[in-house]
Amino acid sequence: MKIAVICANGKAGKLIVREAITRGADVTAVVRGENQSAATNVIRKDLFDLTIADLEGFDVVIDAFGAWTPETLPQHSASLKHLCDLVSGKETRLLVVGGAGSLYVNAEHTVQVMDGADFPEAFKPLAFHMGRALDALRTRADVKWTYLSPAGDFQADGVRTGKYILGGEELLLNAKGESVISYADYAVAMVDEALHGNHVQQRISVVAQ
Repeated sequence: MKIAVICANGKAGKLIVREAITRGADVTAVVRGENQSAATNVIRKDLFDLTIADLEGFDVVIDAFGAWTPETLPQHSASLKHLCDLVSGKETRLLVVGGAGSLYVNAEHTVQVMDGADFPEAFKPLAFHMGRALDALRTRADVKWTYLSPAGDFQADGVRTGKYILGGEELLLNAKGESVISYADYAVAMVDEALHGNHVQQRISVVAQ
């Protein structure tokens, strides 16, 4: 399977690249600068400069883009639209590294994690913009997308156990009552979806087992 990882130099991107390579996938890193991932195949381009031809022939494109500053937060929507346009109408699947703030906390799907009184104020702008990007993604019937939300506590330096619980639109808790997952186990779930999953045009979520 041929997989392209967008923003492969990021923390999530590097782990996804490594996980996919260890599972036997043919992986290409898409990076702006010098490649720092484990991939030997590289496309050195800014995400916004990618063309249809650049992504031709890939079975899966994994979008690990992240923006954190106030002026770049709208790029969550802009970048995702650009990638959707590049794979529109094609068999190529687009898998998106998503956020937890837009997960629902009630069965009616009217209240999201980011609406909670205890949700950190500093993360609200990021959650809002990632949620808006997901809303736009849901309208793309022309794209075989999957949006994978992590647990509420997304731990960059957590260990890889290789185990997780897969869920849907609602915030998941494990048997310990925790909503937590490491970047490494998130990468396992993402690559599982790329290789074996079929959650087309769905948002799914993961929590540590």
